[in-house]
Amino acid sequence: MFWLLVGVILVIWTALYRWKNRKLIALGKTLGQKSICLPIVGHAYKFLGSDEDRMNAMAKIGREAYETGGIIGQWQGNELWLFVSDAVLADVLLKTCLQKADVMNFLRVMMGNGSVFAPVHIWRPRRKILAPTFSQKNLNSFVEVFSRQSRVMVEQLGKVAGKGAFSVWRKITTYNMDSVCETTLGIQLNTQLKPELPFLQNFENCCRIDAKRICQPWFHNDTVNKIFNKKIVESHTRSIDYIWDFMNKIIQSKWDGLKKEKQVSQESNQKIEKNFKTFLELLIESPADYGSVELREETLVLVIGGTDTSAVGTAFTTIMLAMYPDVQEKVYDEIYEIFGDSDRPVTPEDLPKLKYLEAVIKESLRLYPPAPFIARKVEKDVELPTGITLTKGCNILICIWSIHRNPKYWGDDAELFRPERFIDTQLTHPAAYLPFSYGPRGCIGYRYALMSMKTLLSTLLRRYRVLPTESMNAAQNDSTEADNHPRKPKLRVTFDIMMKHADNFEIKLEPRTKC
Repeated sequence: MFWLLVGVILVIWTALYRWKNRKLIALGKTLGQKSICLPIVGHAYKFLGSDEDRMNAMAKIGREAYETGGIIGQWQGNELWLFVSDAVLADVLLKTCLQKADVMNFLRVMMGNGSVFAPVHIWRPRRKILAPTFSQKNLNSFVEVFSRQSRVMVEQLGKVAGKGAFSVWRKITTYNMDSVCETTLGIQLNTQLKPELPFLQNFENCCRIDAKRICQPWFHNDTVNKIFNKKIVESHTRSIDYIWDFMNKIIQSKWDGLKKEKQVSQESNQKIEKNFKTFLELLIESPADYGSVELREETLVLVIGGTDTSAVGTAFTTIMLAMYPDVQEKVYDEIYEIFGDSDRPVTPEDLPKLKYLEAVIKESLRLYPPAPFIARKVEKDVELPTGITLTKGCNILICIWSIHRNPKYWGDDAELFRPERFIDTQLTHPAAYLPFSYGPRGCIGYRYALMSMKTLLSTLLRRYRVLPTESMNAAQNDSTEADNHPRKPKLRVTFDIMMKHADNFEIKLEPRTKC
C-alpha cells in the first residue's frame, strides 16, 4: 500500500511538473540533441571525467550547434540549456538577456555582488563608477607601470632561460597581479619577487571546484553538495576565507593611506596632486557610500579579472609564438623597428605601432579565449531571427570557443592560426569575435588588457626567443593526415572558469643575441 501511494505521488508530481514546464519541454524537443537524454541527469553524463574531458565535450556540442543552425538544446538535470554558436544569435541574446545564469551563483559565494557576476540592478550603477578608471588618459598613465613590471618579469625569467622547459604561468600571473594592484588599487605588492602566492593558489582552487560543480547538476543543491563533498566544501571555504582576508587587508591599507594623505594635505594647506585616481579611490569616495563588503566585492573582481583573464590570454599567445617561429620573428622585426637595440621602457606612443603583435594577440584570443563560455538566463520570452522563441526559464550558454571557430564567419581556415586575418580582413559580424564578451555587459577593461599584453610581450621578445617544448611538438605531429595542417594548433585545454592549457603553459626560453 505504501509503495502504491509513493508511485501515485510520483506520477502526479511528474504530470504537474511536465504541465508547468510544457513550453520548456517543447523547446527542448525542437532544439534538442539526438543523443540520449537520461532521466534525472539529462545530458549531464557527457561532462563526467577530467577537466580536459569536460572541455572536449563542450567543444563537441558547440561544433554540433553551429553545424545545425547555430543553437542546440541540452538538459542538465531539470534545467534546459541552449548552446549558442552563431554570432547573429549571440548578438541578440547578449543584448537582451543580461542576467547571469543561476549556476554563476556558485562563483558569487566567493565574489559576492562584484560587477562581473552581480544581478543587473547592482551591476548597472557600479559599472558607471568603474568606467572613469579605464579612460584613455588613465590607460596611458598605466603603461609606465606595465613597462616597469614587465622588466621585473624579464629579469626573473633570466633564472630559467636556457635551462629547458618550464611553466611560464606563474610568472605571467604575478606580473598581472602586480600591475593590476598598482594601477587600479594603488598598492605595490611585489609578488613577482616572491616564490609562491597563496592568493592565486586559493583562487585557482575555488575555480576548479566551482567549474566541476557547474557540470554536475546532482550537486547543485547546497545541502546535497555538503553531504557528499564535505572535504571539497571545506577546502573551498578555506580558500574563500584566505581570499577575503587578503582583500580586506589591501582595502584597509588603502583606506589608511588616504586618511594620511588627507591629514597631510590639511596640515600643509596644500592639495596633493595626482595624475589619476585609482578605482579603489573612486569607490571609497563614491556618493553610494560603499562599505567594506561592497569594496571587497568590486576590488576582488578587478584583481581577479585583471590578473587571470589577461594572464590566460598572454600565456596562450606565448604558446602560439613558440609554436610558430616565423610569426615570432615577424613580431620581433616589428619590435626591432621601434626599439632597435635599446633597452628603453615601453611608452604609450609605442603601443599603437605594434600592429602585427596586436594581430597575433587577437588571433590567439580567437582560438583560445580565456573565458570560452558566457552563461545567461532567459527572464522573458525572446524571439530569435530564426523565428524560434526562447521560453522564459531556460538558460543560455554562449559558446565563444565555437563562435570563434565557426566557418560561417571565419572561413574554411577558421581552425588555423593566421594573425593576418586581423589585418587584411574585416569582421563579418561584430559578435563573431568576443573574447571579452559583448553587449552591455562586455568587459570594460578590454583596452587595459590589450595594452598590458602588448607591453609585456614586446618586452619579453626583445630579450628572449620563445621555443616549443617536446610535448608541444609531439602533439602537433600526433594527428591524422586529414587533420595535419602546420597552422592548426593542437593544444590540450581544460574546462575551468578561465580556460587553461593542460600542460600548464610550458615553454622554453633562449636569450636573444643582439645583431
